[in-house]
Amino acid sequence: MLMNISIIMVFLMTIMSCTTGNRQADLILTGGVVYTVDAEFSIAEAIAVKDHRIIGVGTTEEITKKYRSSHIKDLKGAFVYPGWIDAHCHFFGYGINLNAVDLAGTSSVEEIIVMLKAHHREHPGVWITGRGWDQNDWEVQEFPDRSMLDKHFPDTPILLRRIDGHAAWANTKSLELAGVTPETSVDGGTVMLTGGIPNGILIDNAIELVGSKLPVPTEDEMIKALQQAEKNCFRVGLTSVHDAGLSKSVVQLIDSLQRDGSLHIRINAWLSPSVENFTHYVEQGTCQTDYLSVNTIKLFTDGALGSRGARMIEPYTDDPENRGLYVTPLDILEKHCRKAYDHNYAVATHCIGDAANRETLKIYAGILGGKNDRRWRIEHAQIIHPDDFHLFGDYNIVPSVQSTHATSDMYWAEQRVGSRRMKRAYAYRQLLEQNGWIPNGSDFPVEHINPLFGFYASTIRKDQSGYPESGFQVENAISREDALRAMTIWAAKSGFEEQLKGSIEPGKLADFVVTTEDLMTAPEEVLFRIGVRATYSGGKLVYECPVNQPNE
Repeated sequence: MLMNISIIMVFLMTIMSCTTGNRQADLILTGGVVYTVDAEFSIAEAIAVKDHRIIGVGTTEEITKKYRSSHIKDLKGAFVYPGWIDAHCHFFGYGINLNAVDLAGTSSVEEIIVMLKAHHREHPGVWITGRGWDQNDWEVQEFPDRSMLDKHFPDTPILLRRIDGHAAWANTKSLELAGVTPETSVDGGTVMLTGGIPNGILIDNAIELVGSKLPVPTEDEMIKALQQAEKNCFRVGLTSVHDAGLSKSVVQLIDSLQRDGSLHIRINAWLSPSVENFTHYVEQGTCQTDYLSVNTIKLFTDGALGSRGARMIEPYTDDPENRGLYVTPLDILEKHCRKAYDHNYAVATHCIGDAANRETLKIYAGILGGKNDRRWRIEHAQIIHPDDFHLFGDYNIVPSVQSTHATSDMYWAEQRVGSRRMKRAYAYRQLLEQNGWIPNGSDFPVEHINPLFGFYASTIRKDQSGYPESGFQVENAISREDALRAMTIWAAKSGFEEQLKGSIEPGKLADFVVTTEDLMTAPEEVLFRIGVRATYSGGKLVYECPVNQPNE
């Protein structure tokens, strides 16, 4: 009898070894439609994970024969993608701004006043801050002035940043605290005047006159901001972000939180061009962990189109005396670029207007000298002169775009630049063709955090109401496959991380996003409504929605 039991046990163990595999895995996902985003854009069914990395990809039968695990998840036909990567955002700033008044979508000064009062009642403090207003969304499309803020908040300093972060609206109290007078001037910025008196609108570098007076967040506030931002990112499928322009202290805080397990999102931290950052980071070389990359310097050439700070070759169509401004003098920009080159750092430079793009491309070309793999980036690449597109390909300069800018700006951009220049604006397909790849981000909190909004904008070229019916300059839409690459493998490549993440292949980090609808085949009207069912970081479930629902 005992011998019979032994024979049965051996037989069962033999069967189990055949059906559950002989190599231990921490996690096995089966029964899915897995878009690997590898070189062939191949589709698999199952994934095996060990020690935070992918060890196997294939059919369900192949993976379950080769691997065994106590944690096997049947995806039941759900769709799996590499963890989504935002190639340009302001992750830390977004977290800090979660405590400010969200003014996005407001339609008038009066509506904003009501919101500020409600916020101040609930969160009384020394200052009121906010972000998101856009005068282009108002019936009267003109900058506001300080009068309404002064009327309702004469004794509370207020600073409200425009949606693009390149203009701000302040009241008299905050201007007084900052010592702003009619004689105040600042390089790369403007204190706007009415009747010779500051009217409350500050453009680009002038914002810091008031911004420098804001209370500095405590370390505890900064930690909470980072953790809440991470939570929101995981909810929409973002497992990695490129954070555009950070101080040494913030980078060090992020690094410490990641190392002690308090922060799990992966961050490519771009350095602001401070002396401290050059000394502590740039001159010491690049650094890379599974969670943190420091290899890029963030620079600014000009301002934004919405506030007419983007530097144009010809004057603005709706402001004939204005060509915008250079936020950074070109000689200083070139100096920073040369230092980056000498220390093997990349640069990512904000360029909106055609003059800003031209001059920055010329600076890059003079330093790079020809074909290269430095992956220097032009951020936004928003308006390009037709004579300048080839410079991206000639010098392997990466056009890094944020596709929701096109569908946010399309209502009013032509008023700024006219129909002729509009034809070479937001030209994502033409930019993609220069090097054969292009990273896409959101620039959040300038735009919404959800990467599917960018996926929709780049492929469909409409707003979420379906306007315009035929799409906005659809000749520059990109395919769904390329849009997925732009927020996965190409985003990883732009930060020198394509061997680490960006596709579902053995050896890479086990970062995945799961949805119940297929990005490649879903009707266009539901693309931006597709909800994330689950997000995995290093094989760990970091977000799960019990009932699939649209992302807000």
